[in-house]
Amino acid sequence: MEAKIFFGDIETTKTKVGEIVNPYTKEVVATFPICDASDANEALKIAEKSFKENRQIPLSQRILWIEDVIESLRKNREDIAKTITDEVAKPIKFARIEVDRCIETLRLSVSAAIEQGGETFSSDAMPSGRKTISYFTRVPIGVATLITPFNFPLNLIAHKLAPALLTGNSIVLKPTPEAPLTAYKFAKLFIQSKHRSPNALSLVYGDAEVGSTLVKSSIPRAVSFTGSVPVGEIITRQAGIKKVSLELGGNAATYIDNSANLLSVAKKCVVGAFANSGQVCISLQRIYAHKDIADEFAQILADEAKALIIGNPYDDDTFMGPLIDDESAQRAQNWVQSAIAEGAVALSGGESDGKIFPPTVMSKVTDEMQIVCEEVFAPIVSVVKVEDFDVALSKINNSPYGLQYSIFTNDLSLAKRAIEEFDCGGVVINDIPTIRFDIQPYGGNKLSGIGKEGPKYALEEFTEIKSIVIC
Repeated sequence: MEAKIFFGDIETTKTKVGEIVNPYTKEVVATFPICDASDANEALKIAEKSFKENRQIPLSQRILWIEDVIESLRKNREDIAKTITDEVAKPIKFARIEVDRCIETLRLSVSAAIEQGGETFSSDAMPSGRKTISYFTRVPIGVATLITPFNFPLNLIAHKLAPALLTGNSIVLKPTPEAPLTAYKFAKLFIQSKHRSPNALSLVYGDAEVGSTLVKSSIPRAVSFTGSVPVGEIITRQAGIKKVSLELGGNAATYIDNSANLLSVAKKCVVGAFANSGQVCISLQRIYAHKDIADEFAQILADEAKALIIGNPYDDDTFMGPLIDDESAQRAQNWVQSAIAEGAVALSGGESDGKIFPPTVMSKVTDEMQIVCEEVFAPIVSVVKVEDFDVALSKINNSPYGLQYSIFTNDLSLAKRAIEEFDCGGVVINDIPTIRFDIQPYGGNKLSGIGKEGPKYALEEFTEIKSIVIC
């Protein structure tokens, strides 16, 4: 099936097209137009022109617009879920969950938009001031560029798009090249709605050329990107003076105290490490286990990993399918082999079967190995034996990333220390750091990014404060 581009409300095709190959079946599942800088510039001009009208549209109409999309998503749930599986080989049961979460994200965005308001302030609080009617309100920022990744090709668009549109902005969306059809079907639901803001959303595809054009242009006043650190660094250099929000991934870790229930923890950790084939920014990658239980826990975790159902992503029972492409699988293989050569041991997995890189539990790793110190974005987790929480804390925080960390313990004092001392954007107590509720403020420290997602907090990224004083 062919994905097209949207210049505002106008759907169009291009002569030059690319193909999307399913990572599991290796069959062509979609084609898409290959865009260039001229397409990006055209979309930006349409967005700039449409903003002047769209900013005047009342919130009530924009709410009807999102509610219309929600209803269309419900009706098309299975088709869109299958499209996600077609393009990125996400197991179908998790693709359905992503559609459901997308609906929830849209609903949360509507609620946040309704609740968003300004605030009064006391202009006579200091001797130099005087009594006035003083307050601030939030206004749309203008044109926003949204760039989204492959691992959640639907819901991560929703986390940017819905808050941006509800606040009255005009949008140019550049989705991941790996899932153009998912983005196309989602965008079309917005553009077909009778309640839409005219020409408020454009959709273009492309890699560096298109992305750089969208980022460098003086037309957008905001850039929201989810992806890799190297690309995030390029965007930071190219964007100039505009709002930039970046969600750049992480190296999620947990500490397991000797007071924890090991089987219960292991069952949670296999989900945190291997869901979506480890292709999650907060995928559990590092497990620091107390020396008294580390070896036992590592074996329990490996046994749980071996019990996971892996294979055909179209089967309802499949937990884990393939990585997004052969290059990712080869990188994972190389990192494991390098670690083993340096003394690490693979307790489960460790070697690709040609289609799928299996759930891999590593032990006897050191802090310098790539599978520990860099983001693997693959189904690999390492168990590291530590003396106590103090050692684990030092190792967990000794990372250039800081997205989410967690701790498993029945010791309240350790839980309180984790909340206070973990250097990251989110802390989870007695569960995996891979937890993300769509309502929460989400984003990290250090190389993990700038800004926050979650509908209420994304609204702030796509608005500016206007201060009012009536004398």
